[in-house]
Amino acid sequence: MSESIQYITNQQGERVSVVLDLPTYYKLVKSLTADTEILTDLSLDELEALAAGMLSPTAQVQLDDLLVRNAENKLSVDETAILDHLLAQVDQLNILKTRAKYTLNHLEKTSKVA
Repeated sequence: MSESIQYITNQQGERVSVVLDLPTYYKLVKSLTADTEILTDLSLDELEALAAGMLSPTAQVQLDDLLVRNAENKLSVDETAILDHLLAQVDQLNILKTRAKYTLNHLEKTSKVA
């Protein structure tokens, strides 16, 4: 085992914490903050929830209805604006989901190195 990394285990022998020497810690922090796509300050549970996120059921039903009616050219100007807003939300949600998955993947790779 590397001297730069020490594990703290519970009574069952499971790793529950890690202690890093300062150079290793700084290297890890730098690797996380150098990539602007990494989502920081979120727990693993929060990242996993975000990666699996979706529109609320109400918004999804509204989006589905507006998409069908749009294909039939039956939307008013106001409804078109609502559709555009919902589609923009979907785009933003997909970007966040992708960043969350990317962050989880990066954290997984980083933990395997340790």
